[in-house]
Amino acid sequence: MRFDSPKDMNKPLIVVNFKTYASASGQTAEDLAMAMEAHCNGPARMVAVVSAFDLEAVRRVAPKLEVWTQHLDPVGQGGFTGWLEPQTALHRGAHGTIINHAEHKVSMEHVASLKQQLPSDFPMCGCAADVDEAKSLAEIGPTFIAVEPPELIGGDISVTTADPAIVSDTVAVVQAVNSNVRVLCGAGVKNGADVAKAVELGAEGVLLASGVTKASDVKAVLADLVASLE
Repeated sequence: MRFDSPKDMNKPLIVVNFKTYASASGQTAEDLAMAMEAHCNGPARMVAVVSAFDLEAVRRVAPKLEVWTQHLDPVGQGGFTGWLEPQTALHRGAHGTIINHAEHKVSMEHVASLKQQLPSDFPMCGCAADVDEAKSLAEIGPTFIAVEPPELIGGDISVTTADPAIVSDTVAVVQAVNSNVRVLCGAGVKNGADVAKAVELGAEGVLLASGVTKASDVKAVLADLVASLE
């Protein structure tokens, strides 16, 4: 299934990073993916970012959901013990990947080499801690850049409230460097109001985690996230 049709491309993205939370790993990853899949025909482009261990299982139980992997390494098939090799991720059904997350930083050389290995229609989302890092990523040209101030990740205050300028400034800088790169924002995003504010600031969606993965009522949170886009 392709997710780059004009219809999907024009939708704001809601990208949920499952990380390695107990509430989003193994069977609970499958449950969360199915809850997200229920919104695939709604106003947002829903994306699940899952552990390599859960990739194939999530793809199987939620076939209509766009599923990215949490990290890839620019290596080939061979003697690379413990590395995450891209061709196997593609074979197991990955539709895209994030890279350089605050919890798994890599060099710009890593990002650039990985981009060269990936198919041109395989989305790669580079994560940036600030405007300067976003600019460096934009020069490489991933599909998306998600700006996430690390001090706000997992917190109760959204970046759209705590530091809205970093979102609008990142959009401006990235567009000046490479107008083909789309900007997302993350850190502390929890609800539909945060999503609406992100779009208002010029972002094309959000990257979030605990606001969904640790929610007591996941279905209600997902419904709220998309409500502001209807």
